[in-house]
Amino acid sequence: MAVEVLLPKIGLTMQEGTIDEWLVPVGAAVAEGDALLRLATDKVDVDVEAEAGGLFHPVVPAGATVPTGALIGWLLAEGEQPPGPAGTPMPAGSGAGAGASPPALTGTDTGVASPVPSVNGTAGRLLSSPNARRVATAAGVDLTAVRGTGPGGRIVSEDVEEFLAALPGDLGTPVPPGGSSFSPLVRKLAKERGLDLSAVTGTGPGGRIRRSDLDAVTPAPPHRDATPPRRDATPPRRDATPSRRDATPSRRDATPSRRDATPRPGDVLPLTGMRGAIARRMHASLQEMAQLTHGYEVRMDSVVSLRDRLKEEWADSDLPVPGLNDFLLKAAALALREHPLLNATVREDGIHLLDGIHLGFAVAVPGGLMVPVIEDAVELPLSEMARRSRVLAQAAREGRISPAQLEGATFTVTSLGGYGVDFFTPVINPGNVAILGVGRLRDGVEWADGRPLRTRVLTLSLTFDHRAVDGAPAAEYLRTVGDLLRRPLRLLV
Repeated sequence: MAVEVLLPKIGLTMQEGTIDEWLVPVGAAVAEGDALLRLATDKVDVDVEAEAGGLFHPVVPAGATVPTGALIGWLLAEGEQPPGPAGTPMPAGSGAGAGASPPALTGTDTGVASPVPSVNGTAGRLLSSPNARRVATAAGVDLTAVRGTGPGGRIVSEDVEEFLAALPGDLGTPVPPGGSSFSPLVRKLAKERGLDLSAVTGTGPGGRIRRSDLDAVTPAPPHRDATPPRRDATPPRRDATPSRRDATPSRRDATPSRRDATPRPGDVLPLTGMRGAIARRMHASLQEMAQLTHGYEVRMDSVVSLRDRLKEEWADSDLPVPGLNDFLLKAAALALREHPLLNATVREDGIHLLDGIHLGFAVAVPGGLMVPVIEDAVELPLSEMARRSRVLAQAAREGRISPAQLEGATFTVTSLGGYGVDFFTPVINPGNVAILGVGRLRDGVEWADGRPLRTRVLTLSLTFDHRAVDGAPAAEYLRTVGDLLRRPLRLLV
């Protein structure tokens, strides 16, 4: 029976994605877990794996941008023809023949048809992706209890994981004294990765450990490595018609991607994927907000001196020595606690001041920028802030970061100091009301008793949405950041 290939929803905010590259040729045999396509979203570019086996038949071309849940291809049996229209969101099972639909599965089904009540908009059928059913089965979850966020209420794997994360401790693994709870799925993944759950910090309700917490410690391995028997299930077909990934290196393996290469005169850089998303978001930001930028010079002598001391004192410890940007991140977060107007979002009914301080920081990657998020940044000691910023930045540059680690920023810090820039006008990320730019560390001069004194300074560039924040409160925020940097011992805890 034909199996639909639908554009997956990667992260709770994803609405559409661009098929950057099909990784297997038309008609090639693939097994469950084989990389099928390279997907470019507004946050990350990822390889998408096949959720079943069969002969691959795409129905949209490489380069197409389609909404989540859209039909983009089929996995067919030998001699089978692809049914149904292409490139439009379709409910699961709608293309298995005229009027035919596969039986709905609950979270504990093993393939036996089981009628379900009217749910997520389709009478008698439960709309869910194959991956959501796989995750639910592994965790023992009944999908009828899960709220779907996909097209038409379709349940995707992220919905199952959010459902598991929201369970109270007594419905998952009991919480040991002073410990964290976690779902059976998290326990299974931790075992596969060789992780000790007692050493993992949970970010879910009540300290519950989520899948994203495991990813922050050890990136998830490719699914195809976790299930090698399925790859060998149909060796004659794979030998007769090898997939492109097996026969020859994929295009991005054989030659550097043009997205990663230096642009040359005459090139046309398409506004798709990450580049297109940045273009749309930044244009919308400037169109929808009344943005104004303050420049403010701050003294960094005390920070430079303290950092030099920490290099010596922490040389034999496991504590990461914070960089200058880590001091700035912590100062920015602490100042937001005193100036909540900068930690807000503008909605139709007014300006909403946000409870949590979740700090995004810009990381340059090939083809654009990513903004990993340090959650609850104001609560972290500086050493932990430094550790998380390094782990997230490295994951972003290596393409290993998860969509969940790029969502939820309430304020953003971006630095161009490493490029020798003193002052610039950063553009606010939509949903925030401010962004802080950091310039280069440079020599300054202060006069003391009629004599010049060498100082270490840098310029902060605060862009704020004048709809939510006036010039004076924005200046007060910068003054608070400067005061914290002049007395940096307060930033250590």
